[in-house]
Amino acid sequence: MPEPSANMAVFPGAFDPMTHGHLDIIQRAAKLYEKLIVAVGHNPLKAEVFTPEEREEMLVRHTRDQPNVSVMTYSGLTVEFARSIGARVILRGIRDNVDLHAELEIATTNRIIGDIETVFLMTSGQHILTSSTLIKQIVEIGRYDADHLARLVPLDVAKRLEERLGRAEA
Repeated sequence: MPEPSANMAVFPGAFDPMTHGHLDIIQRAAKLYEKLIVAVGHNPLKAEVFTPEEREEMLVRHTRDQPNVSVMTYSGLTVEFARSIGARVILRGIRDNVDLHAELEIATTNRIIGDIETVFLMTSGQHILTSSTLIKQIVEIGRYDADHLARLVPLDVAKRLEERLGRAEA
């Protein structure tokens, strides 16, 4: 196991799909840590649209201009992944008090079982209501203009979502 480093943070998530809110957190966190690992995980409670490898590829494409950001996939507990790469910090984006409430329990458990600290970054105002689940629903059952959806996710991601989920034409 690598030597633990407080200058490395792991930003875990399903990123299914990656949003401008995720990218905002990544960009801001990259200024705070020497190394930021964006960790693409699996949420067993949600049906995935993209494979972990597809999500990793999209994130790499949109973070390649940040030399201290790496993207990795993992399975299992986030705290175990963080420890395996020597990270001492798990970074989480918080949109509202509901997110905070859910994340506090996880953060406390991670500190107890893994000696890993959790750092919360508030989502920027323009992304506060952005939800990957809502975006998938919009693409799957809604009517939208791709230019408007690109306010929530990068345009290439919006197009891939539409290809994958399709939309029924009335």
